[in-house]
Amino acid sequence: MEESELVNLEISSDDEHISLTRHYDAPAPTMMAAPAAGITPITAEAKPAVKAGSVETSPMVGVYYSAPSPNDPPFVKVGQKVQAGDTLGIIEAMKIMNPLEATQSGVVDEILVDNSEVVQFGQPVIRYRA
Repeated sequence: MEESELVNLEISSDDEHISLTRHYDAPAPTMMAAPAAGITPITAEAKPAVKAGSVETSPMVGVYYSAPSPNDPPFVKVGQKVQAGDTLGIIEAMKIMNPLEATQSGVVDEILVDNSEVVQFGQPVIRYRA
């Protein structure tokens, strides 16, 4: 029952009936008041504060590469000026190398992921300022 996370199990046949109930120490459910209009409730999984600046996000799930190959210099470095359309890195998904391109011009302020790190769809990868 624990492996399947079952709480109750009942089996019946002709004249027999078996009922199993798993009891465990679970925290009592907490009741929360509905938030007032215009107020956003704080959740347990609060996200860290995001610094100012434009952020390029990953368009897909994959592995981020900062350079075209291990022996090449990275596409961009902190402090480097980029133009819209410049390649900021590569996202490998299903053995296909997809360029991550700047959507606007600016200066690379921070690279938010490490080379060869798995990134999720919409995850911030590079932050730059105008």
